[in-house]
Amino acid sequence: MNTTASFFEMDLDGVQAWAAGHGLPAFAAKQLMDWVYQRGVADPAKMSDLSKATRELVAREMTFEQGMIRKHLLATDETQKLLMAWPSEPVKTLGGIALPVAQPASKERQTECVMIPADGRKTACVSSQVGCPVGCTFCASGLGGLEGNLTRGRIVEQVWQLARLSNVQRISHVVFMGMGEPLANFEAVTGAIRTLNAPWGCGISARRITVSTVGLPAAIRKLMDFDLPVTLALSLHAPTDELRRQIIPWAHYSTIPELLEACQEWFQKTGREITLEYIVLGGFNDAIEHAEQLAVHARSLRANVNLIRWNEVEGLPYRRPATEHVHRFQETLRARGVNVHIRSSRGRDIAAACGQLRHESRISA
Repeated sequence: MNTTASFFEMDLDGVQAWAAGHGLPAFAAKQLMDWVYQRGVADPAKMSDLSKATRELVAREMTFEQGMIRKHLLATDETQKLLMAWPSEPVKTLGGIALPVAQPASKERQTECVMIPADGRKTACVSSQVGCPVGCTFCASGLGGLEGNLTRGRIVEQVWQLARLSNVQRISHVVFMGMGEPLANFEAVTGAIRTLNAPWGCGISARRITVSTVGLPAAIRKLMDFDLPVTLALSLHAPTDELRRQIIPWAHYSTIPELLEACQEWFQKTGREITLEYIVLGGFNDAIEHAEQLAVHARSLRANVNLIRWNEVEGLPYRRPATEHVHRFQETLRARGVNVHIRSSRGRDIAAACGQLRHESRISA
């Protein structure tokens, strides 16, 4: 049985307590934090300002990297993607709603994370779960169902691993838009955000950390009480309940008006604007009438809209929208006073869409 402590699961207090419990001086904890988070070194043998005995103790009693990188892909636009494998973890529930667990399609539990460079930013898009319980019909993440939750440390480790890639050095922004529903793994996600934000950790401003949710009003309200000012993004993807329920199974749990009410409360309590994410599916939700309906929702909030062109996923019955249709959709929103942007499609040549690399890897296995 492995009884070693896991570094990335701990905050500064935890590492200090571990150090004290092993008879190390107080400054040893700060040295460990500095080596890992500031210098990107997780090999105790290379931590040169620790004594030889301390390095040997740390190597014997502490675990650092848990994830195994199975694939590392570099796109022509310099987007980089990692396919990572993790040990098994138990699955939890959210607000009494059962999260169905699928049998793994392989012996390893795999997730993806992506580093996206743009406009001087280096954004880490991270996963919060292995697979996804939501099952959106356009997304590769949930094709195998939910296999488990990622722990706090494994979420942090994704950002740490991405920062160590060539030409990255430091991550400036983090978005929880990878595999999984972040608010269905609330404690691990908020714990990871604390490490990502902390000066002893990654030192990323909370305002540069975005939590994207498919939306359960109770979970949004729970996040309101989180003391760090993160950004909230609602994956709306359709302007009517009828249309939304065709592509998002969890849309049966709450209506769009209920979600918008929770988002309005979010703004009133936090003062932080909402981002409405809208994946554009050719011939499904990209008509002018859909843009007009979406504009009504956006104007009822302090909200920005991100339009996302769907990336093709083998086996799914959708098509990527024509560029002119997306621009027409955008202009319709702008004409109605909505602040709207079209998100650039990054890393298409390395299967950068959420869950796509894992899906393709399993098909080819």
